Amino acid sequence: MKLLLCIGLAATLAAPRTSPTVFATKSGQVRFEASSPLEDIEATNQTTAAVLNLPAAQLAFAVPVAGFKFKRTLMQVHFNENYLESEKYPLATFKGHFTGGSPAELATPGPHSVQVTGELAIHGVTHSIAVPATLELRGGRLLAHAQFDVAPADYNITIPLLVRSQVAKVAHVQVALDCAPQ
Repeated sequence: MKLLLCIGLAATLAAPRTSPTVFATKSGQVRFEASSPLEDIEATNQTTAAVLNLPAAQLAFAVPVAGFKFKRTLMQVHFNENYLESEKYPLATFKGHFTGGSPAELATPGPHSVQVTGELAIHGVTHSIAVPATLELRGGRLLAHAQFDVAPADYNITIPLLVRSQVAKVAHVQVALDCAPQ
C-alpha cells in the first residue's frame, strides 16, 4: 500500500505542470470620462471584481457603482444619488465571452487582440455590446484592457436639464484588469 502511495505521489510531482487557465481580481480599474467644454468629469473605480476563464473564453466583472471616486465630492454625491442611484442599482455588471485567439495562443506571453461580446448592465438596463480588447500574460498574471463608449441615455440615466450642457452625451470607459491565477 505504501509503495502504491509513493508511486502515485512521485507521478503527481513528475507530471508536467499546466499553465493556469482561470484568472481573477478584486481590484480591477474602471475609469470613465464624460467631460464637456464647461466641466471636467472623470472618475475611477479600483474595486472591480473580475474572472476570466481562458479555455471557456468567458469573462465577467462587477463594478460597485458607489466605488467611483471623483476629484470633487459634490460630483460624487450627485453621481450616486441623482444619476446612477447607487443605492437602488449598486452594481454595474458585464458577462460575456471573447473571440480572436485560441486558449493555447492566449496562454503564451505577449499581447493578444480579442473581441469581447456580452451583456453590459447599468442602472437596471442591459444591452449587448462588442468591443476590442487586449489580453496579455505577463509574469504569470493576466492583464486585460478595453475601451468603449457608453451613452447614459441608453441606460435610462437622466441628466437634469440644468446641468445637461456640462455632461458629455457619451462617456468614454477604460477597463484595466490585473488578474492573478486561480
